[in-house]
Parts: sequence; C-alpha cells; structure tokens
Amino acid sequence: MDCVRILHVTEKKSILLASNSPRRRQLLALGNWKFTVAVSDVDETQQPGEYPRDYVLRLAQAKALAVIEKAQGEDVIIIGSDTSVVDVDSILGKPKDSEDAVRMLNQLRGHTHQVHTGVAFLRARDGKMLTEVCVTDVPMRSYSDEEIAAYVQTGDPLDKAGAYAIQHPDFQPVESMRGCYASVMGLPMCHVVRALRALDVQPLANVPMACRKYLSYECPVSGAILHSETQ
Repeated sequence: MDCVRILHVTEKKSILLASNSPRRRQLLALGNWKFTVAVSDVDETQQPGEYPRDYVLRLAQAKALAVIEKAQGEDVIIIGSDTSVVDVDSILGKPKDSEDAVRMLNQLRGHTHQVHTGVAFLRARDGKMLTEVCVTDVPMRSYSDEEIAAYVQTGDPLDKAGAYAIQHPDFQPVESMRGCYASVMGLPMCHVVRALRALDVQPLANVPMACRKYLSYECPVSGAILHSETQ
C-alpha cells in the first residue's frame, strides 16, 4: 500500500477565498478549514465566441490571481470561483435593473437551463493551479407573473446571476433537481474537496454530510464526484 501524506490546514497552511459572496463563505465553512476572504475585482466581460465553460474557468482563474498579493504566508491556497446561468448558449449575468430581472425570470420560466460554476485553486508558493468545473441542470417551475413581481420587489434578484437564488425560501423557483445544489449557489463543495485533496489538504469535516444537512438536499452526485480525478 502506498503511503499517503495527509496535511490539514494549520497556521502555516490556510485558504484565501477570492470572493465576497456570503453564500460561498457559508459553503466553504462546511469543511471546517481555516480561511480568510479577499475581494477580487476582475473584468467579467465575455469574450467573443467564448463558451460558458471556458468563460467561468477563465474568470475563476483571474479572480484567484487577482488576490495573490494578499496571500499571507507561503503555503496559502487561493480559491477563485465564478457561476453563470446559461440558457441554451446565452450567459445570463446579473440583471441591470428590476425590468431586466423580470425579463430573465420570464425567459427561464417553465424549462430547464444550466448553471456552470468554475473553480480555480492557486497554490501561492509555487503558482500551481488546478481547476474544476461543475455543470448542473436546473429545471424551473412555471411560476406566475404575480410571483415574479413579488420576488423582484424584494430586491433579491438584482445581485444574482440569472436573477434568482435557488435557495430563496419564498420564491423557490426550482421545480426539482438531480445535480449539485451547492454549485448553483456558487461553490460545488465536492469539487472543492477533490481539488484540495490533490493539493494535499484534507477536509476537517464530512463535507457531503454537512452539505446535505445545510442545504436540506439529498445529493445524488457527491459520491461520483469525490471518487473521480480532478483536472
């Protein structure tokens, strides 16, 4: 049997999350890792002809690289992430205003779209970069015009890609799911665990169990993700 070297996140090995998203912070905390947060400011303009998968991976890497000077200590792993709502081949970003939010929610209503989340893992001491991408089918229910209006009035859609939060307790836009719920929220935790293990960092908690409990969702894909190799 091969000898496996397991390193836990200690005072000398920590994580820097390149995101100000409260949802990503809450999800990353499920692993009980020590981490800090730094806001990354990158241009999120889609390049001509850029596919959604390439787009989210490029932005995830750019976000990680943008905060490398804020990494304190030589053994910091920086995590950058980007999530995009994709309807057919069109990437739906954050709505410009309430009218735009209504338009997006009408566009997504009653059919299945995809959410692409790219995650980049940058080891500060040597520049080693790993990437993960998670694509999740999201079937939206046939919510009414009145439900759209009430939801938009809360202001919640205005800072969300595709103008919705899957976890919103009142609107509840999604009919059913068979993929990674955490990825739609912004951080696919089994992909995070898989990549960090490849960088010799083990979780300090049972992440699949913690994720199921936190999201109240019986994930059908966690085992397959954790037992396959990172990119």
